[in-house]
Amino acid sequence: MKFYRADKQQLYLQKHSIAHLFSFSVEEYMEIHEYERDEWIIKEGTRPDFLFFVVEGKAKIYITHQNGKVSLINFINANEFIGEMELLHDVYYTKGIQASTKTVCFALPMRYYRKQLMEDAKFLRELTRFLSVKATQMAMKYTQSLAFSLENRLADFILQTADNGVYKEKHVTVCDYLGVSYRHLLHVLTQFTVKQYLQKEGRKYHIKQYDALRELSHVLKNK
Repeated sequence: MKFYRADKQQLYLQKHSIAHLFSFSVEEYMEIHEYERDEWIIKEGTRPDFLFFVVEGKAKIYITHQNGKVSLINFINANEFIGEMELLHDVYYTKGIQASTKTVCFALPMRYYRKQLMEDAKFLRELTRFLSVKATQMAMKYTQSLAFSLENRLADFILQTADNGVYKEKHVTVCDYLGVSYRHLLHVLTQFTVKQYLQKEGRKYHIKQYDALRELSHVLKNK
């Protein structure tokens, strides 16, 4: 993890102002953190010291089940919070949050801001709106497996997880997240390479036709 200081910090504060989210200034103690791809923003089961707001990049949420199996359960994108559940609940099992690209976050230390945040009506309205959208998206994910083909859902997944045009998620993780068989996943990936949406290189896939994948993914967004 890197910390942004001085001029770089001021540049991000100006470029990605979040003053509209609060009734008070959060800049005095706020930090700016940068995480590289695959770096853990929060380790599972470890209570975070910060409320994060993502300004660049994207991350993945993982959970470990009692049988030891690790599952990808959701994504986090720019302009979304991380650690909001830990802010709201004294007892909460924290999920693992891992950066899937270079990710830059504003980090608000909870020891300084928890009381003010929990009493700030403006922030709580914004947080309620965020949580309602998040809950709706989670519900849609589970209905999409019945309503749409794997081609649509895989295209959306590839666009969500690709880093600089390169897709390289583990097949077992994708099968678990999308609820499909390994064989079915490989079949659709092969179709995508034959149609030249993707170009396979070892265990990685380079996106060659963004528009084709977006067209497939767009169906999910308009459900």
